[in-house]
Amino acid sequence: MERDSNRPLPELPWYVIATAVIVLDQASKLAAEAYLAYLHPVPLLPVLSLTLSYNPGAAFSFLGDASGWQRWFFTGFALLVSVALIIWLRRLPPGERVMTWGLSLLLGGALGNVIDRLVHGHVIDFIHVHYKGWHYPIFNIADSAITVGVLLVLYQAFWLDRGRGGN
Repeated sequence: MERDSNRPLPELPWYVIATAVIVLDQASKLAAEAYLAYLHPVPLLPVLSLTLSYNPGAAFSFLGDASGWQRWFFTGFALLVSVALIIWLRRLPPGERVMTWGLSLLLGGALGNVIDRLVHGHVIDFIHVHYKGWHYPIFNIADSAITVGVLLVLYQAFWLDRGRGGN
């Protein structure tokens, strides 16, 4: 059956996108813990390895060497942000696909890392991008979703809205 080309594609609900991110993130972390040895890289490409690592801090191991309070601080902060994202998503007008995707990816990524903090006390990372002597901090699917989500929200705010006569 062919789709009527005049009808827009149906929108994927935000909670489906966020849930998919959480499921992919948690499944990939389970696999990383099952098949990778801690801090022993498994090269995939000359610039990409899988390296199991644990991050008790935030992005780029910020406050990773603190005494443990940061676990609850970052968990609480991420939960507050998640509530704000859910409210924002529920108030979005229909048709805001870019913003819906961006906020949904942010939500799924934030909750994926919250699960790690609550269950393990740290975030499980395993994607390692490097080139010669340069190494990007090891990250995970949730971190990737957060990064893409931020880029989509910025794209919406600074390019799409501006093109529609927004600020």
